[in-house]
Amino acid sequence: MPGDMTRRTGVGLLLFVLAAFASASRSDAAQQPIEAAVFDFELIDTSLQGAMEDVRPDEQKRLALISEQLRRELAASGRYAVIDLAPARDRIQAAGYLHGCNGCAARIGRSLGAEVAITGTVQKVSNLILNINLQLWDTATGKPLRAMSADLRGNTDESWSRGVSYLLRHRLLKPSEPE
Repeated sequence: MPGDMTRRTGVGLLLFVLAAFASASRSDAAQQPIEAAVFDFELIDTSLQGAMEDVRPDEQKRLALISEQLRRELAASGRYAVIDLAPARDRIQAAGYLHGCNGCAARIGRSLGAEVAITGTVQKVSNLILNINLQLWDTATGKPLRAMSADLRGNTDESWSRGVSYLLRHRLLKPSEPE
């Protein structure tokens, strides 16, 4: 009997130590930032103004501003490591609009070593009504992982920036709920 107790205690201790190591390695893995290819936002202008006029420089500037904002805030979060897209610039340009290229962003991201690809669009319905969309793609499978959207009122630097901030805080970087 005393030998049984020692054996059970030893087995219990071994299981406890193994569980502790498994838990520690899971939390270490959870702490590793996700390698992300974060592509520039694209404009989908379905407004009457867009149909009648040429590309607006102020909106092109805003696309660049929010693309940089997204990359900067993702990197600052520590949850994502933003990969340099420069080696794939030719492939990105050849793809045209990423929102309509049948998952090419995931393939390009995979070629750069990213775990996820992040694409974004700003849909302009009118100068008052706009929508910012983000989509995350699994680069291993090419399938979409998550999609999120925020409605905006007003076509200004501030409204676009607030839309991206909202998506980051309340969707993409929102702490996960306890299971």
